[in-house]
Amino acid sequence: MSSVNKTIERWLETNTFHHSEFWDVQQLVEAKEKAGITISLCIPTLNEEKTIGKEIIIFKSELMDRYPLVDEIAVIDSGSSDRTLEVAASYGADTYLSADILPSQGFKPGKGENLWKAIYQLKGEVICYVDADIRNIHPRFVTGLVAPLIYRPEVHYVKAFYDRPLAFSEGVRPSGGGRVTEILVRPLFSLFFPELTAMVQPLSGEYAVRRPVLEEIPFPIGYGVETSHLIDVYQKRGLSAFAQTDLDSRVHRNQSTRDLGKMAFGIMQSFLNRLQTYGMVDRLPEMEHHFRQFQAEGKNYEQVLKTIIEEERPPMNTIAEYRAARGLDGGS
Repeated sequence: MSSVNKTIERWLETNTFHHSEFWDVQQLVEAKEKAGITISLCIPTLNEEKTIGKEIIIFKSELMDRYPLVDEIAVIDSGSSDRTLEVAASYGADTYLSADILPSQGFKPGKGENLWKAIYQLKGEVICYVDADIRNIHPRFVTGLVAPLIYRPEVHYVKAFYDRPLAFSEGVRPSGGGRVTEILVRPLFSLFFPELTAMVQPLSGEYAVRRPVLEEIPFPIGYGVETSHLIDVYQKRGLSAFAQTDLDSRVHRNQSTRDLGKMAFGIMQSFLNRLQTYGMVDRLPEMEHHFRQFQAEGKNYEQVLKTIIEEERPPMNTIAEYRAARGLDGGS
């Protein structure tokens, strides 16, 4: 057995959990208080009025009011045209427009922008990110992710994985990621970062991270943020810094194949840039930023172009306002 395979097997045994291991939320709260950890829950949004209310109700009632596990619940919004912010605020969440956070840095549309701005806005030493479109929302989407950070000081970044749902066959569950994961990201990781294939769902939108880790990595503003996170943290801290938790199932809206193509195009940009950043390729050729797809009407074929540029925000600990706010230059 190769050394990579042995490393992955050991990691799966020690750093892969099931949410049911952390069913005792009161015990979690006690361990959190003993460790002196504060936890912020961030929900990035764009037009999620149909699901955001239920998420806030469940998280606030169970993880703030009943059990004081989470210290703040915040919605960071990209500029919704529906009632997302109004609904979230009415159920007790702190709500922010991404454009209003760090205005000196301007605003860029994209989920990664919201995640990056949250590092500045939120207070917790652990930030747990949960997507806003989950229809079977449950406290496990938070408890299962923050628990390994509470109980294991050497763990810094915890990813979720789940069925969506996947088929069962004689008790064996062939767990895997979504279509983009299995067709694009897992093959790329297998070629260039084989240890990262241990992540069952590298593109999952649910993860909890310690603040010092979030501070030191750049953030693509778009589709490439999750892939880039894994590569950057792995390069700095190794596989042992990660853990993953099985959350059983996640019900959400499915994206079309055309939309997944756009996602893959953005991820590829970020991935190739990482290969160059870490000296794994000498030089990348100049890359196009137009993603080309086609649609047909009768015998007429039309090229459809979408410009996708995976811009990146720098590590937050390089931003002067953040350094001043957190006292990173020796201030109070």
